[in-house]
Amino acid sequence: MPQRHSKNNNDLAFFTYEEKRKLGYGTQRERLGKDSIKPFDACCLCLKPLIDPLCCPKGHTFCKECILECLLAQKKDIKRKLAAHEAQKKQEKEEEEEKLILQKAKELDAFDQQNHGAVPQYHDRSGSQGKNGFHGANSVKVTSFEEEALRNMKAFWLPSATPEATVKVDAPSADTVCPEGQEKLKLKSLFPISFMEETADPKRKKAMEKSYMCPSCKSTLTNTMSLVAVSACGHVFCKKCSDKFLVKDKVCLECSKSFKERNLVPLEKGGTGFAAHDERLEARDFKHLGSGSGLGLVKPAPKAY
Repeated sequence: MPQRHSKNNNDLAFFTYEEKRKLGYGTQRERLGKDSIKPFDACCLCLKPLIDPLCCPKGHTFCKECILECLLAQKKDIKRKLAAHEAQKKQEKEEEEEKLILQKAKELDAFDQQNHGAVPQYHDRSGSQGKNGFHGANSVKVTSFEEEALRNMKAFWLPSATPEATVKVDAPSADTVCPEGQEKLKLKSLFPISFMEETADPKRKKAMEKSYMCPSCKSTLTNTMSLVAVSACGHVFCKKCSDKFLVKDKVCLECSKSFKERNLVPLEKGGTGFAAHDERLEARDFKHLGSGSGLGLVKPAPKAY
């Protein structure tokens, strides 16, 4: 079937709209599938169904084992960085002391030369003195000057004099952070949560097919619903029941335990490192044309929505 010449014309000094579309120029949008969205009952670290779930004050849910391992690894990393920082400070202090000692030695030498003549008198270990007071390569003073010059010489072909780039280690923060929200997080600020499991449907017997419901309205919890957890007891309700009953009564509908309004923690909706979760489930990718070449760099959007 013949094609239009205008869509395949390549003798112009610029790209036509059809050529840019074929090259993928501009912003490409694609609707995300179900596999790109994290379920509400999945861990933010291992992305598997929650086992002994814990929740942070910002509403991110984790498996107990996953978050404990994460916080322990962060503490070990902080300890290692603190040790490296202390070693660096100790080395800098020693270098400053060495510079002060060398500076004092140079000042004493200059004072000695000024008060005892232009030609200094140097003695070796045996107490003998050569002509004009110099011993050439065997002189202690000459040897120390040579060592200092070798230490300061930028000779990349000598392994002993190869310059090294100093890497400064900044003082690390002693606080552990939430792996999902990057805010400060302590172990004591985590609280356990529990979902009410549906038992009406006998067909769903597998662990991966578990479904949960709201203890108040008995509606099935899905990714499209906003959920609220009570940090005082750990029970999870839908947003509608929370606004209708929990906010007004300040009493849990499941265990009748009283709480304060700050104990209501909205759970974050699903989202992985590849996609976020909101009303608009679209991922964007931007491609631009590089100068002098047919294709340029591919720059993914910093956040998909």
